Amino acid sequence: MATVAFYDTKPYDREYFEAVPEAGRVRRQFHEFLLKSDSAASIGSAEAVCVFVNDRLGESCLKQIQKAGVRLVALRCAGFNNVDLTAAKFLGMAVIRVPAYLPHAVAEHTFALPLNP
Repeated sequence: MATVAFYDTKPYDREYFEAVPEAGRVRRQFHEFLLKSDSAASIGSAEAVCVFVNDRLGESCLKQIQKAGVRLVALRCAGFNNVDLTAAKFLGMAVIRVPAYLPHAVAEHTFALPLNP
């Protein structure tokens, strides 16, 4: 079972992510704080992270989480300016995002992306 670490979560995020039918196939770690270089050690055994607009995944943060075993960065937002895409590519990490969304569809879409080969 894959483990995904969710950052910058609010109660409504957790509610929707728990309600997704595929949620039973993914172990979830919810964090209320932001993912950035000084909080990257919180990644635990996650293979993927799910982040929002205020998380900061610069080169230093990406190196830390990649070293811990993360191979996938899933953004639950349309923007991706908070991720160093060049560093992610160099480190062999996939970055996926929501190209456009309705607020209630974000959880379902985010779960669907990494589940499809």
